[in-house]
Amino acid sequence: MQATGPAMETDGEGQRTTVVAAPLWLVGGLLLVAVAWPLAWFGPPLLREHTFFPLWLGYILVVDGLTFRRTGSSLLSQSPARFGLLFVFSIPLWWLFEVANRFLDNWRYVVSRPIPAIDYAVRASIAFSTVMPALFVTARLWRTAPFFRRPIIWLKIAPSRSALAVIALTGAIMFTGSLAFPRYLFPLVWLGLFFLFDPLNARRGDPSLAAEVARGRWDTVVVLGAAGLTCGFFWEMWNILAMPKWVYDVPFVGGAKLFEMPALGYGGYIPFALEIYAAYHLLHRLVLRRPDHHLGIAAPLPPSGRREGKRDAL
Repeated sequence: MQATGPAMETDGEGQRTTVVAAPLWLVGGLLLVAVAWPLAWFGPPLLREHTFFPLWLGYILVVDGLTFRRTGSSLLSQSPARFGLLFVFSIPLWWLFEVANRFLDNWRYVVSRPIPAIDYAVRASIAFSTVMPALFVTARLWRTAPFFRRPIIWLKIAPSRSALAVIALTGAIMFTGSLAFPRYLFPLVWLGLFFLFDPLNARRGDPSLAAEVARGRWDTVVVLGAAGLTCGFFWEMWNILAMPKWVYDVPFVGGAKLFEMPALGYGGYIPFALEIYAAYHLLHRLVLRRPDHHLGIAAPLPPSGRREGKRDAL
């Protein structure tokens, strides 16, 4: 899957970056995007209905291939099985948000013709499978950029185990509150699951953003936020002329739009990416009974005894 040996380039900060020939899956991904994108916007109706998955699979393969080209490693090249697991875990997670939307009614789908319920469930599940891998390959690619390779040191926030339990309970209340009072608390649906899942991961010693922030490391938070905004842009841009498509009805955030999404709504993609990260590690623990330390998004652990940052823990 890899041609010739690696070469070295120097980025703008004088750091050396491994560059290898484009892998085959990057080329395949480009072909998928080149075919699926125009079909999604302008193709015959029956073909347009089936373009979401190939278009996003193409995006995922392209972004993963670019990461491989820059570093010689990527999610797909490291472990095809773990890469495939991202698609599997993504399905129930997004269905959870679809259930939540029955209460929120913040988005709805527009279709050109009635679709039988079972057919819809299968097609939707296939489409939903792309959410988690798209976010994670994008985060891995951002990690190769000079700004995201260096530590981002800020406040150390290190709650005790008891405080983590309280935060998790608060997250559960936030999520259920958004369903009980959707008109006013709907934004909490994009925060509650993170504050529920991430402290649970931290209490078990599994990868978590809480553990990184406890060391004063905020770069994983930032890189996940960048990945959320990046994927959000492509989700909304490719959706604008697609059919089927989704449209929004979000209280208090009308006005200026970028594609179908109200401009303020893009802020929700940042905590959404954090939720997906926390949910993945929780699902990995529950299903496989072990943590995953090889996702390649988190900040590297410091050598034993080395301190990071100069801020006191809160």
